[in-house]
Amino acid sequence: MVVCGDDGLAHRLAAELRGVYGEQVTLVVPPSRGQVRQPVVGRARAVSAALFDRVVNAAVNRTGGTEPAGGGRVLEAAEATEAVLAEAGVDRAAALALVYDDDETNIRAALTARRLNPRLRLVLRLYNRRLGQHIEELLDQAAALATGQTGQTGEVPAPGFDASTTVLSDADTAAPALAATALAGTSKVVEADGLLLHAVERRPPRPGEVADPGLCTLALLSETASDPAGADGSEGSGDQGPQLLPGAAAVAAATGRGTVVLERVTYSGPSLSSGRGGVPPLGSLFSRRLRWSLAGLVGCVVALAVALTVVTGDHPLHATYVTLLDLFAINEPALDQSTGRQILQLLSGLVGLLLLPVLLAAVLEALGTFRNASALRKPPRGLGGHVILLGLGKIGTRVLTRLRELHIPVVCVEADPEARGLAAARRLRVPVVLGDVTQEGVLESAKIHRAHALLALTSADTTNLEAVLYARSVRPDLRVVLRLYDDDFATAVYRTLRAAHPGALTRSRSVSHLAAPAFAGAMMGRQILGAIPVERRVLLFAAVTVGGHPQLEGRTVGETFRPGSWRVLALDTSAPDERREGPAEEPGTDVRPSGLVWDVPDTYVLRPGDRVVLAATRRGLAELLGRRSRERAEA
Repeated sequence: MVVCGDDGLAHRLAAELRGVYGEQVTLVVPPSRGQVRQPVVGRARAVSAALFDRVVNAAVNRTGGTEPAGGGRVLEAAEATEAVLAEAGVDRAAALALVYDDDETNIRAALTARRLNPRLRLVLRLYNRRLGQHIEELLDQAAALATGQTGQTGEVPAPGFDASTTVLSDADTAAPALAATALAGTSKVVEADGLLLHAVERRPPRPGEVADPGLCTLALLSETASDPAGADGSEGSGDQGPQLLPGAAAVAAATGRGTVVLERVTYSGPSLSSGRGGVPPLGSLFSRRLRWSLAGLVGCVVALAVALTVVTGDHPLHATYVTLLDLFAINEPALDQSTGRQILQLLSGLVGLLLLPVLLAAVLEALGTFRNASALRKPPRGLGGHVILLGLGKIGTRVLTRLRELHIPVVCVEADPEARGLAAARRLRVPVVLGDVTQEGVLESAKIHRAHALLALTSADTTNLEAVLYARSVRPDLRVVLRLYDDDFATAVYRTLRAAHPGALTRSRSVSHLAAPAFAGAMMGRQILGAIPVERRVLLFAAVTVGGHPQLEGRTVGETFRPGSWRVLALDTSAPDERREGPAEEPGTDVRPSGLVWDVPDTYVLRPGDRVVLAATRRGLAELLGRRSRERAEA
């Protein structure tokens, strides 16, 4: 496996492949500007640290590179050029992951790699969904034509051809988990047939209460939930840490521990309009003062028409018509008529004079409203129960889109007036506060006192932490989710905030930690449907064909369940040619497996052609789907 990247996702992905799947990894990174401690995975902490803490001081065009013990090496290069990819062994590799932060860099390297090795499995990190779809089709077609592995049409790869291209986005992978945390304190699990399922964290039931098990119990939470010196929820927490996919006996014996259950969650709080531009609502065209002025003038016209009916005895409709003529000064003077009629005509003319500035103000306000329809909205008065989103970069933009799809009211805070997410906020008509969140008064402008949750998703750890600490000083019970890169720092912050505010939900999330398993699964030739964080661990969901897996084939659903490793959740009953898989191409587009049956009996025997949705730990999925496990099974 070859991994090329320039940020934390590359290091975490390489550690995931080496520590969890047992693969030989070549990591290509930019020249180091000082040694940085890289993330490691679980039990492979010592091996991965020894592997990826090596610093290569030689030039990249020197042969051999660095080959530490453990079957991996690290190359340093500013870009993934043809010479660099050849030095990394792309022509002999099984898969290549290009996870640079820049889309153009990944595309250029992918085209070069496909030319060097047409049979190479490619995994690209692209933020642009539409471009990613076209690049995926282009690279797959190029590989098929180069190797002669085309179908009857000559345009698509033949069945069994494995030189696939998968385009993923770390923002799309992590956004559902971050958005759903604001929804119900949970993380997104899987979306299929339009059914959005979440893993809901539940507190231990009180004496006499019966806990609702939901569809199934996915995890048991840590025992030391409020002790800053207790388990941090990571893989090294031991028995006190969270238990993923526990058996029935473990669930029954786990008294006093919170659980994570799989169920459907809907949002019942207030929502803002999710309009995508166009004509603003009528009520937003005019100010309240102008609306009252117009209402007063209409009342005057009605009163004058009624008075004219009483004075002259005319029909009400005719009296109203005459009043309007007098109002616009286009009626004949009432010279030979009664005094009452003359007085009413003078009053109508006076009302007509008052109407002119009101109409002019209405026109100006309407024009200003249409002109400002493309401008950023301000948080409306009386707003409450909303989510405050800090940062409108790649991650923040995707989270904003997901929150609006769930009809959750959002107020964004962004310091950069040129941020990429401002266009999305303007299109979705989401209120935005422009300002540095660390400055006094910015969070107050976002209505922090009445907010439901705070998502701190800027790229600076210290900014996220400062915003969360200040928000907690204002609202101790506020639900907070902060994005932190450094694992040790995140663990310390999580423990301290959890202990200082035991009654409020606190979550620290790493985007690379959420996205790396999906990228690793794609490099192994599998599509990960979703990933949810359970404290400091990750639970994965994947669609798997039963055939070729002796742990599943010919066994009942109950027999396939291996506590702590994997569990069958659903069965796909659709025909093989109708099955769809992969990440969503556009917001709201469902391309996940269709025809899913979630209530599968434990006595159902899985057949080779069946396709199931699994919940699995990272190591369980590696054992079930990894290349080495399949080789051992075939032997």
